[in-house]
Amino acid sequence: MEKKKMERRRRSEEKPFRDGVTAEADADSGADGLIEGRNAVAEALRAGTAVDKLYVSRGDTDRTLGRIAAEARRLGIVVVEADRHKLDAMSRTHAHQGVIAVAAVRAYAEVADIFASAAARGEKPLIVVCDELTDPHNLGAVIRTAECAGAHGVIIPKRRSAGLTAVVAKTSAGAVSYLPVARVANIPALLKELQKQGVWIFGAAVGGTTGLYEADLKGPAAIVIGNEGSGMSRLTAEGCDFLVSIPMRGHISSLNASAAAAILLYEAVRQRSL
Repeated sequence: MEKKKMERRRRSEEKPFRDGVTAEADADSGADGLIEGRNAVAEALRAGTAVDKLYVSRGDTDRTLGRIAAEARRLGIVVVEADRHKLDAMSRTHAHQGVIAVAAVRAYAEVADIFASAAARGEKPLIVVCDELTDPHNLGAVIRTAECAGAHGVIIPKRRSAGLTAVVAKTSAGAVSYLPVARVANIPALLKELQKQGVWIFGAAVGGTTGLYEADLKGPAAIVIGNEGSGMSRLTAEGCDFLVSIPMRGHISSLNASAAAAILLYEAVRQRSL
């Protein structure tokens, strides 16, 4: 038994790195949701399969690949050009033919569906907006917490963000089956639309001018959580009505994105239950 453990450890240490991540981690980004090969991807698009993202070989002038990419764009799917090494690392079949689709575990909702969910429950909207969360485990944790806290939906950007992959679904512990998740092209533009509908925007920010316990989260509210490393983008931060700081009493000056979301969400739960 001990020998097997040591062999497993040795193999994990030998995994090659590509672009700063291991090949195994890169492949896991789509988990079982990968659709590989030209015919398979083309059929998936024709069948209306919910596709999170399409990867095509960079610089490939093949007409079939061009038609697949064009159809994906027409359907509003994000198309990413990647080199062959990236595609080879992602591939499970090792026969991707220059194209891999990452299927979403469920179809994305519309922002209107989130408002409809709040109306159906007779509640004021409580929404989580994720500004470029790229770690699927973080996004899954946010979705799980949002569902547990009774939020009405999560909104993510189409680009520079994790999507509804199998990894996200697994990390959410099944919450993606119950909570609407919508995707939009532009987060700052979304915030303006939410404000027009009477929603107050609260951005979690280190050094925010509004303390956590000063924020009034009882009304229609959207909680904005920024990127794991750099936080919210400048335009997103400028679009918030309030920048909320979480009290920090230790030596570390910031929290994990999903932890910050949990703290703000449950402060909203506390206030709404009074």
